[in-house]
Amino acid sequence: MERCRWVDLNSKEYIDYHDKFWGVPVVDDRLLFEMLCLESAQAGLSWLTILKKQPNYKLAFDDFDSQLVANYDQTKIEELLGNKGIIRNKRKVLSCIRNAKVFLEIQKEFSSFAYYLWRFVDFTPFDSKIENSQQLPIWTPLAKEVSADLIKRGMNFVGPTIIYSFLQAVGVVNDHIVSCFRYEEVKGLEHIVREKLIEN
Repeated sequence: MERCRWVDLNSKEYIDYHDKFWGVPVVDDRLLFEMLCLESAQAGLSWLTILKKQPNYKLAFDDFDSQLVANYDQTKIEELLGNKGIIRNKRKVLSCIRNAKVFLEIQKEFSSFAYYLWRFVDFTPFDSKIENSQQLPIWTPLAKEVSADLIKRGMNFVGPTIIYSFLQAVGVVNDHIVSCFRYEEVKGLEHIVREKLIEN
C-alpha cells in the first residue's frame, strides 16, 4: 500500500490523518472552521504537534463553534492562554477569535462558508495529478487568491502557505500523489460537493 511520501510512518496520528481525512472534500462549516483555526495555529510548527493537541483544541474552543468563539471575552482569552493543552501563542489565540467573526460574516453573505470556499474552484475539487510529493509547491495561485480575499475581509494568519495547507486538508485540491492508495478514493468523492451545495 503506497502513501504520500510526507506521511511519517512511525506516527499513528499522521497515518490516520492521511488515510482518513486529508484531501477528503469538506462541506461542513464547523469542520472548515476547525481546520482553518488549526492550520493557523500550526504556523511555524510541525503538523504532528497540532494533531496531537487537536482533542485539547476541540475542548478548549467549544468544538470550534464559530458563534461561541466569536464572542469570547477577556476571561475566556486568559483561560486559553493558560491552557497547556494548546499552543499558548496570544496572537494565534486572538486570530482564531478574530477569524470567527469574519467567518460568521461570510456565512451571512454566502449562506455558508462552504459555499463561499468551494466557489473558488467551481464546486469541483482541483486535481493536481501530483506524481511525487517533492513536486508540491509552498503555495499556489489558487491559495494566493483565497488568502488575499480572506485578508481583505479581515482575517489574519491566513497567508498563502497556510491557506494552501488548508485547501489540501479539506479537499478543495486533491494533492495525494497519483500512486497513493487514497488518490482514487478521494477522487471518487468529488460528487459530494455539488450534491451538498448546489443540488440540495
